[in-house]
Amino acid sequence: MKLAILGGTNLATALGNKFLARGMDVVFGVREGFYVGQVAWKILQMQNRKIFTFREAIDQADIVFICSDNDVLPLICDAINSLDSVNKIVVDCTNGTSENELGCNTGYIVEETNHPAVFKAFNNLGLEYPKSDPLELVKETYFCGDGVESRLILKRLIELIGFKAIDAGKLKNAKLLEAVYHLRKEIAHVKNGYGDFHFKLMSV
Repeated sequence: MKLAILGGTNLATALGNKFLARGMDVVFGVREGFYVGQVAWKILQMQNRKIFTFREAIDQADIVFICSDNDVLPLICDAINSLDSVNKIVVDCTNGTSENELGCNTGYIVEETNHPAVFKAFNNLGLEYPKSDPLELVKETYFCGDGVESRLILKRLIELIGFKAIDAGKLKNAKLLEAVYHLRKEIAHVKNGYGDFHFKLMSV
């Protein structure tokens, strides 16, 4: 099983390195002209980790994790549409904003690609992760999507890299997972931007 991690973000390198540490076969996909400037990307390059275009990375992978900035989502959707990707699992790890025209990113990806196996996971971490969790206190992520077998595969991958996988139901709930992310950002704003905030699920 090969994973593609798409996007030139901190989340992309963080998740990619976690999967690599567990022995998974991982390729990275970035936009054309991407400057490998950050230390994490330079280390991956020095280790001869494969860094490709979005299309090249998707083409090689069985499971695709989208960890990109919102402005390149249209390029990623175009890359998915240009390939025979019907048997691949696509996992959206991003968040839209209330101000931009994309709305819920997962809904946008489904609309643009009509892909049959789109899931949501890891969006609670944010694209800045692990900077948003320097002490590595966040040990859980929510996921949602349709399809029993693919859900089980995703759950196992989440648990493989040390997170508790909390099942949030069907794909229609992706907008609720994005709302959780936006809520924690609003709380940080009210606190004058001091620190970061995360939610922990409790059963009582």
